[in-house]
Amino acid sequence: MDKKFWSEKAKRIKPYVAGEQPKFDDIIKLNTNESPFPPSPKAIEAFYNTNAADMRLYPDTNAQIVREAAAFADGVKPENIFVGNGSDDVLAMTFMALFDGEVKTPDVTYSFYTVWASLLGVDLKEIPLNDDLTIPVEKFFGGSCIIANPNAPTGLMLSLEDIEKIAANADGPVVIDEAYVAFGAETAAVLIDKYPNLLVVRTLSKAHGLAGLRMGYAIGCEDLIGALYAVKDSFNSYPTDRAAQNMAAAALYDVEYNKATVERVCRIRDNTAEELRKMGFSVTDSKTNFLFITHPAISAEELMKKLRDKAIIVRRLSNPRTSNYLRMSMGTEEQMERVLAEIRNILEG
Repeated sequence: MDKKFWSEKAKRIKPYVAGEQPKFDDIIKLNTNESPFPPSPKAIEAFYNTNAADMRLYPDTNAQIVREAAAFADGVKPENIFVGNGSDDVLAMTFMALFDGEVKTPDVTYSFYTVWASLLGVDLKEIPLNDDLTIPVEKFFGGSCIIANPNAPTGLMLSLEDIEKIAANADGPVVIDEAYVAFGAETAAVLIDKYPNLLVVRTLSKAHGLAGLRMGYAIGCEDLIGALYAVKDSFNSYPTDRAAQNMAAAALYDVEYNKATVERVCRIRDNTAEELRKMGFSVTDSKTNFLFITHPAISAEELMKKLRDKAIIVRRLSNPRTSNYLRMSMGTEEQMERVLAEIRNILEG
């Protein structure tokens, strides 16, 4: 491409690279942190009950039924909820609506943050993680920040006490990206009434098994939510469709199904971590639906390639500090038994 007609902004940015969506059959796909289990049957029913004839009409611009369902699930008011086309859409709106000047983020975290910052002219300052890959809390005092909690790809979490310290000592917005919070971390949503600078971002892609739906939301005081809607309505008034709104609301109301699915994923994660440690792997104490692993006897790149030869797809990220780690999403019980067997065979040579 000669980029002759590209804008200078388009020429400058380095786009986010999503996890591979392999095209071959009979694989165990563990590279994009999707749920190994289907969404709530009530969400599926809501999809089929959506009136197709109504598709000639625009959807509710504010996705009120989703706001009400998210408010129910999180114990807040609908006015505290902003709805977007996946949490990536919500986060993009957040960068535009809330961030001016310098914004702090960990140097090992969700790599889309740097892309949004570059695209939107936000001065993103990367704060190095500690040697044990934990977040140095005090270095996030002052100014604004965005932190994934639990962090990705490390899987490690900040305590609610640490998040409160950051919010209390900030001079600007504090955004906590809780894509994986359901798998064992504490939500900061309980703090939004106390800290008007705090915004919590959620997704239905992980714990709710709806990655293909593209639905996310934010939780915050009405002032922050108002800023998000102001930007959204200046960008795309209708980011979520009618069927998606119906499915998302049904999934959020089905608390018991979601809880049971999350508990199952956590059991698989903890059992897999235990078996990997027995094989000599270093495994972080993940509070997500994935594990972050490294082994002294085999490089991450070699292990990834050998697993791929066995039709098992995992992900290796390019950050120099973590390039010898693999991020492995959790599959079903049967899938992870096969993964563990193949890893044993690889290590035994």
